[in-house]
Amino acid sequence: MSVHEFLDLAVRWVHLIAGIMWIGNSMLFNWLDRNLEKPPERKDEPGYEGKLWMVHSGGFYELEKKQLAPGQLPERLHWFKWQNFTTWASGISLLVVVYYMNGGAFLIDPSVREMGLPQAISISVGSLVGAWLVYDVSWRVLGPRAPTAAGLLSLVALLGLSYFYTRVFSGRAAYLHVGVLLGTVMTGNVWMVIVPSQRKLVAATASGQAQDFALNKKAKQRSIHNNYMTFPLLFVMLSNHFPGTYGHPLNWLVLFVLMFAGAGIRHFMNIRFGKPPVLWLVPIALIALLSTLLLFALTARPAAATPSTQAAGADAGVQRVAFAEVQAVISARCLSCHAQTPTEPMFPVPPNNVMFDTPAQIQGYAARIKERAYVNRTMPFINKTGMDDAERALLGRWVDEGAHLD
Repeated sequence: MSVHEFLDLAVRWVHLIAGIMWIGNSMLFNWLDRNLEKPPERKDEPGYEGKLWMVHSGGFYELEKKQLAPGQLPERLHWFKWQNFTTWASGISLLVVVYYMNGGAFLIDPSVREMGLPQAISISVGSLVGAWLVYDVSWRVLGPRAPTAAGLLSLVALLGLSYFYTRVFSGRAAYLHVGVLLGTVMTGNVWMVIVPSQRKLVAATASGQAQDFALNKKAKQRSIHNNYMTFPLLFVMLSNHFPGTYGHPLNWLVLFVLMFAGAGIRHFMNIRFGKPPVLWLVPIALIALLSTLLLFALTARPAAATPSTQAAGADAGVQRVAFAEVQAVISARCLSCHAQTPTEPMFPVPPNNVMFDTPAQIQGYAARIKERAYVNRTMPFINKTGMDDAERALLGRWVDEGAHLD
């Protein structure tokens, strides 16, 4: 295992564990807030927001939420903040290890935009910092007076940046940057708004002063923003497994449909408590159905040729693809990475252990070759070896003809 691969593995493992802890805590507290109940005898008690009982791990839990009176701070207070920081810090480290190192191989796609690594990194860092500043200033200045306008501005900026990323970076890197952008905004919310508000809340209570409820409201607003960004962020974390999304010509639109679907489903999950299922389950089902139909309409490809159309083509004089032609394309465009001993420095071992050294190996991966090279056009990786449209069509025809070896 190379040093680079080891760093990727170690940081990714930390990122996964911290992310599960952070998002799990966030969703738990969101659930708690929406399930608190006020006993009739305490409904008029100042600062009392409710309680609930839970059963878990063989025991019962009683939980209350309330605003403490001045000077009433408990001796031991639990904070939830380091899971977020660890998730974000390990995510940024992954951005550096996977996309900035190795000469930016996963970051820069010459077929999208020709540029050097320093320029690509500058665009990456500058856009992430700029996105946070625009978002934060919008909600500090415009949010208190016109939250709807601030929300629309945030959505337009997100759509614009999603489109921008797909026009400067590789499809996979573009999706990843949208995820890093969301994660950076969420982390900024935690450390620039939520945690400072909590510190002031604790300090006021400890010193015997009354709480500033405006701080509570601002912190809660940013917490709700983070809640709605959670599902879109989770998809982006997994998007590299779905080349049909980031490799699509309208990849920015595909991404936005998926993000809106995630946020929409999260919204109705948020409001479902205490409401009849028809008011939240039906909208969730409709969002899922409409998103699925829209994604299918966006990403549908022409069906592969059937045996009858192949025969018709043969009768019309279309020459059958010879395997020697296929093997020549594979050797020229794919073997530098997908061989027992790759010659591409970026991949010391064949990616996903896929190898094309022998005719049998090529034939065994025929369906996958067509899907990645012809249908989705996401292989060769960033088309580093320069596979052209004619070669892609040839591979597609060969698979449609039965992936023969003659």
